[in-house]
Amino acid sequence: MPNPRELDNRRKSIRNIRKITRTMELIATARFKKAMDRASAATEYTSRITRLVADLTGGGLEVDHPLLEPRESTQAAGLLVLTANRGLCGGFNGNLIRSGVDRWKELTESIPECKLEVSGKRGISGFKFRGFEPAETYNHFEDSPTFDEVNELATRYLDDYVTGKLDRLDVVYMKFETIARQKVSVETLLPLGALATADEAPEEEAAGKVNPLYEFVPSAESILEEVVPASFKVKLFKCFLDSAVSEQIARMVAMKSATENADDLIKRLSMQYNRARQGRITSELMDVIGGVEALN
Repeated sequence: MPNPRELDNRRKSIRNIRKITRTMELIATARFKKAMDRASAATEYTSRITRLVADLTGGGLEVDHPLLEPRESTQAAGLLVLTANRGLCGGFNGNLIRSGVDRWKELTESIPECKLEVSGKRGISGFKFRGFEPAETYNHFEDSPTFDEVNELATRYLDDYVTGKLDRLDVVYMKFETIARQKVSVETLLPLGALATADEAPEEEAAGKVNPLYEFVPSAESILEEVVPASFKVKLFKCFLDSAVSEQIARMVAMKSATENADDLIKRLSMQYNRARQGRITSELMDVIGGVEALN
C-alpha cells in the first residue's frame, strides 16, 4: 500500500512546480503581446520598403547598386543563427540548432571560407556541443531587441559585403506567421537580389509596360544609396523580432502544457492519497476491533 505521507509530499512538490510554470506562462503571455505588437508594426514597414526596392528595380529603371548585384563566385559566406538565451520553450532552440547545423554543413562543403555567428546562449552551447565553434557570439539580444543593436550588426555585414570580405549571408531564425504557426526559416539576405523581389510587382510593371510611379529628387541613385541598405537593415531587424515573438509563444505553450500536466498529476495523486489514507484508517480500525474482541 502506498505511503500517504509520501504521496502528500509529492503532491505538495508538484503544486509548487505548478505555481512556477503558471507564473512563467503568464509572464510569457505578457511578453508575447508586446513582442507581437512590435513584430506586426515592423512587418508593415518591411513590406513597404521591400516593395519600394522591388518597384525601383523592376520599373524599367537603370539600377546600379553593389548590394543588388550577385557575386560571380562566392568565396566567403556568413551564417547567423538566432536562438534564445533561455530554455523551457519546447523545441524552439532544438529546431533552430538542427537547421543551423544543416545549413552550416552545406555552406562549408561548397564555399571555401565560412564564418559562423550565433545569437543566444542556448544556440552557442548547442553548436559547441556538436563540435562547431562560432566565430562570433551574441547574448545581449533579449526578448525586446532594439533597432540600434541590430543596426550595428547590419552595418558590419554591409561593410564586409561592399569591401568584398563577405559574398553571402544566410540567417536561420524562427519566422512568425500567426499565433498558431511559426516555422524555422533559412533565408539568404545578402546579396539583396532575392530581397528586392520578395514582393513581386504586378505583371504590367514587371514587363516594363507601366511607367514608374516615383519622381526622384535629386536623383534615383542618391535615393537608392539610402533605401537599399535600409531595406537590408529592417529585414534583419524583422528576423530578430520574429524570433523574439516566436520564443515567447513557444514558452507560453510549453508552460501551459506543463501546468495542465501538473493539474492532472495532482488529481491522480489526490485520489491515490485518499485511497491510501482510507485504507490505513480501515486497517487501524480493524486492529482496534481485533484488540477489543481479544480482551473480551
